[in-house]
Amino acid sequence: MTSTGTQDLVVEQRLRAAIRAVPDFPKPGILFRDITPLLADHELLARAIRDMTAPFDGAGVTHVAAIESRGFVFGAPIALALSAGLVLIRKPGKLPSRTTRVDYALEYGSDSLEMHADCLPPAARVLVVDDVLATGGTAAATCRLVEQGGGMVVACTFLLELDALRGRERLEGRRTTSLLHF
Repeated sequence: MTSTGTQDLVVEQRLRAAIRAVPDFPKPGILFRDITPLLADHELLARAIRDMTAPFDGAGVTHVAAIESRGFVFGAPIALALSAGLVLIRKPGKLPSRTTRVDYALEYGSDSLEMHADCLPPAARVLVVDDVLATGGTAAATCRLVEQGGGMVVACTFLLELDALRGRERLEGRRTTSLLHF
């Protein structure tokens, strides 16, 4: 293994170690992946942002759609690094101007997402960003919302992916990257 390969492996191990596993949160039977220790380490946070951004250098991304709320943490610096605008994807009732909305099914129930109706210009090339890809429902709904608003989804990127929940299947046919897999 090259020294660069070894360094990358060490950084990946440090990133992975900084994500705390919290059993039975928010309810019994759930193993929550807490990213706050990673966020508290400026070196690891900078590396995560850099590594989440790198695959999209030169991809012509004009906007980053960041999903509420932890997606905002990653979306803003990724947008800056790509010289792109930032679009906030929020739960209903949180945006002050006219919105577009998409409803989507959850395992038990439904939910909705909104974005400002005027936030995407024609031919916008959008990167969808969030912290975790779990079941994929929120990310797939965000893609539909962006497309409904006239944007084209270039790709979706996540800090981490919970592979057992198979969320990537809901994004089938879309370029999807995740920095870490659990």
